[in-house]
Amino acid sequence: MNLVQPGSFLTLHYRLCGPDGSAVVDTFGESPATLSVGAGELSPAVEGRLIGLAEGAHERFELAAGEAFGPRNPELVQRVARRLLAELGDPDERYAVGDVVRFPTPDGQGAYAGVVRELGGDWVLFDFNHPLAGQPVSFEVQLIGVL
Repeated sequence: MNLVQPGSFLTLHYRLCGPDGSAVVDTFGESPATLSVGAGELSPAVEGRLIGLAEGAHERFELAAGEAFGPRNPELVQRVARRLLAELGDPDERYAVGDVVRFPTPDGQGAYAGVVRELGGDWVLFDFNHPLAGQPVSFEVQLIGVL
């Protein structure tokens, strides 16, 4: 029987639920996901719970506030000038509270996202924390295959 180890390739179904119990990600009822342990596809806390599980296991884990996605960082809540937003994207873009906006990384090779929290005359307040940062979550997994 194969056990999950660092570097294992997994085929699995999983469900990640926020503090209100609603699913944020749910592959049950769809095609299973495939991932490599240690590749950063899941948080280290979740991967740590998978280590040692046997192929075929079906488990549910509760992770304490901030354990899965770290604590909320107030420094990641930032005002961005509308003129800079116009330079980075569509100058006619209209923002609304709750919008998720993608920004290019400084090297232009990737992207990150921020959630609009407040609108000002010449600025927009973004929260760049992970939406589940500082929140308790539950994680359910069914391991279909371990290589």
